[in-house]
Amino acid sequence: MFNPNLPESPSSPFALLLGLLIFSFSFTSVLLVPFINLLYKFRFTRASQKTKDMFDKPTPIFDKFHNHKQGTPVGGGFLIILVVSLLFTFLFPLVKFLGLDITHVYPIKEEINVIFFTFISFGILGLYDDIMKFFNFKNTGFFGLRMRYKFLIQWILAFVIASMLYFNLKIDIFYLPFFGVFDLGILFVPVAAIVIVSFTNAVNVTDGLDGLSSGLMMIALFAFWFLSAAILDTPLSFFLALWLGSIIAFLYFNVYPARIWLGDVGSLAFGATFAVVGLLLGKVMALMIIGGIFVLEITSSLLQVLSKKFRGKKLFKVSPFHLFLQDYGWEEPKIVQRAWLAAIMLAIFGIWLAIV
Repeated sequence: MFNPNLPESPSSPFALLLGLLIFSFSFTSVLLVPFINLLYKFRFTRASQKTKDMFDKPTPIFDKFHNHKQGTPVGGGFLIILVVSLLFTFLFPLVKFLGLDITHVYPIKEEINVIFFTFISFGILGLYDDIMKFFNFKNTGFFGLRMRYKFLIQWILAFVIASMLYFNLKIDIFYLPFFGVFDLGILFVPVAAIVIVSFTNAVNVTDGLDGLSSGLMMIALFAFWFLSAAILDTPLSFFLALWLGSIIAFLYFNVYPARIWLGDVGSLAFGATFAVVGLLLGKVMALMIIGGIFVLEITSSLLQVLSKKFRGKKLFKVSPFHLFLQDYGWEEPKIVQRAWLAAIMLAIFGIWLAIV
């Protein structure tokens, strides 16, 4: 039935957010093919060299399943970071003219600062690592960083971001379903830093199969988008809408067989920012559930590393978990598709936990 009190144009915040997602998707889609061609031109592609683990040991099982990916452009994360950052910069100041009332949980300027500092700083670290690997600067001693130093930089950035959350946004609590809210005080800073570093490396480890990490990230971001809209946090919802649209466009070219990969520039930035979004929402338990596949992947890798270091032998034949499944005999698309299905149910469960 027609309601005369309804506005004639769709000016609701949700309608505008959906429009932003579609616009971001379209904008990224137009740029992707030229960007892929540009990566080919500059030879920013997977190298043909043999890989080694953190103990400088060869990884024959990894090479067996990834040799055919040599020559695939790497660096899709750079385009996504660039598109999302530019669109947010130009469009967010116009939201009042577009009919959207700005509501927020935290001071807007401080919230935007922490989101984009995470997004861009970890992206720069990942881009540096990609450049070192794909132009073989590591072999020439050109400002190369060993893994321990890159890990140290991750921790420094994570503590800076955690401090911004604590001192600038006044966040110092964790909500645990069924148990309530826990005030951590200054202890929030190290705990938040652990969460950030953990998910930074979790997404990086997961980015090993065509469409795996980007598809999982898309599903998880939809869950966080729902939660951000539920608490009426306009800056966060705005950012997630743009990020989602861009990553969906990227996923079209990233599914098997992939024409482009995220690279460390994308996986490090996305993992860290994913963790920060969960911290901004105050839903750490939901973050662990919604990002459950990422947690599984990094846990399997961590256990393998600890076993090698302290027991002198492997705990699993190979890690992370997706590589274990490949070695077990599962085809790559099968692993990715079933991971997506599991992620959908984890996202639904995580949302339920967050609102229960």
